[in-house]
Amino acid sequence: MEGAELKAWRRSQRERLIALRQALPAAERRDWGNRIEAELRALLAERPGILGVYWPFRAEFDPRPLIDWAVAGGRTVALPVVIDKKGPLEYRTWRPGEPLADGVWNIPVPEKREVVTPTMVLAPLVGFDEACYRLGYGGGYFDRTLGAMAPRALAIGIGFEAQRLETIYPQSFDVPMALIVTEAGIRKRSAGP
Repeated sequence: MEGAELKAWRRSQRERLIALRQALPAAERRDWGNRIEAELRALLAERPGILGVYWPFRAEFDPRPLIDWAVAGGRTVALPVVIDKKGPLEYRTWRPGEPLADGVWNIPVPEKREVVTPTMVLAPLVGFDEACYRLGYGGGYFDRTLGAMAPRALAIGIGFEAQRLETIYPQSFDVPMALIVTEAGIRKRSAGP
C-alpha cells in the first residue's frame, strides 16, 4: 500500500481507533491506565534522566499521576510544545502547579520556556503494530522530534491493546518506538522493518 491509498487508510484507521478509544467505558480505561502506570513506574525507576511526557487528549492514557510521582521523586519532567508545524517539538520543563497556556488543539503547554532534551519520551498512540511502529494523529511531530534528537531519546509508546494493528505500513519517516506499554505489559522492539 502506498501514496494516496495509504494516506486514506491511515486516516480511516485514526478515525476508527480514536472513536474506539473514546467509546471505551471510563472505568475500563482507568483500570487499564492503572496497569500502564504500574509498568511505567517500574520501567522509569530503572532509568534516570529527563522524562518527556504529554498532556492527555481524546481519552488517551492520562500520565498526570505518573508526572506527580516522577516529580516527587526528583525527576525533571517536560511537556512538548509545537513551535513550528513542520518542525520538531520543543520540550519545556514543567511541574504540577506551574502555569500552562493553550497550545495547538488547545492542549496545555508550559508558559515558562525552559527548554530541555529528554532522555526518555512517552508518546501517545492512536495505533501501533507488533514491530513497535506508532500511528499518531498524522502531524508527524513525534517522528520529526525523535529523528532530530542526538542522542535519540528512549521512545516509549503508550496506548491500549485495543489500538493494536497488524501493521501501520511504516514509511521511511516513521520512527519506531523502543518500547510500547499497554495494559497487557511491555513490548520491546525487535529487529525488523
